[in-house]
Amino acid sequence: MANMRRVSVLSFFIYLLSLLPFWALYILSDLGYVLLYHIIGYRKEVVFKNLQNAFPEKSENERLEIAKKFYRFLPDLLVEAIKMRSISAAAVEKRITLQQTEELNRHLRAGKGVIGVTAHYGNWELGIHRLSLFNEHPTLIIYKPLRNKAVDTVYNAIRSRFGAIMVPMKQTLRKIAAFRDRPHVSMFVADQTPGRSSSNYFIRFLNQDTPVYTGAEKIAKATGFPVVFCHIDRIKRGYYCCTFTTLVEEPAEIPEHGITDIHNKFTEDIIRRKPELWLWSHRRWKRRVT
Repeated sequence: MANMRRVSVLSFFIYLLSLLPFWALYILSDLGYVLLYHIIGYRKEVVFKNLQNAFPEKSENERLEIAKKFYRFLPDLLVEAIKMRSISAAAVEKRITLQQTEELNRHLRAGKGVIGVTAHYGNWELGIHRLSLFNEHPTLIIYKPLRNKAVDTVYNAIRSRFGAIMVPMKQTLRKIAAFRDRPHVSMFVADQTPGRSSSNYFIRFLNQDTPVYTGAEKIAKATGFPVVFCHIDRIKRGYYCCTFTTLVEEPAEIPEHGITDIHNKFTEDIIRRKPELWLWSHRRWKRRVT
């Protein structure tokens, strides 16, 4: 009962904030930048250490510039996530344009499911709304549940406003199996840090030994579904472009860990081109090779 009250209060508060126009939300975001970067110093140690390890070839001033751009983008991401609570379908379609949609459509027309892969890059949250509105086929969003159950409940309700089906990681195989015989998209945000019991596979990612999830590869091989990357780039403040790229047509033909290597290398190349749009405040490298 107490948790339900917390969910109701939080949902109502987010809803009220979401009614603000974008220009007002971006004023809050500008204030948020000052607060996060200059006053609180939110996870500065984590951000600067991550940048130093990822880009040792860059000067300190270059890394500082990336950090400042990231801290300016982060509060934008937060207020845009709040706006998802009440944003209209038309506004979503206006703010995220789609490119190379044939890369997705041709698989769906063939009656296949699609293993979609993306990262904590650009506005992956708003991307859930845009993908849900893209076509009539089911969209499954594979996610890692938050420890805060109230926040987890509220944001799953927001994410599913336009029909997205939220699937906790532990239920992935069972849920995808239920949709196996009909066209659908299963989207994985694949750059999270797995626990030791989830994966012990390490790759070289952004100049560091990095543990990675192999779930997208396992599902692709089990189902034979193609793997399509969803790259969400920011065009300007509040506007994004999502580009679809087929990375693997026939999963069975790829050796073990090959699919995991491919989509992580694709992610790394995107980050290196415009690093400020990745979530540098995440403690991505807390696990070491054992």
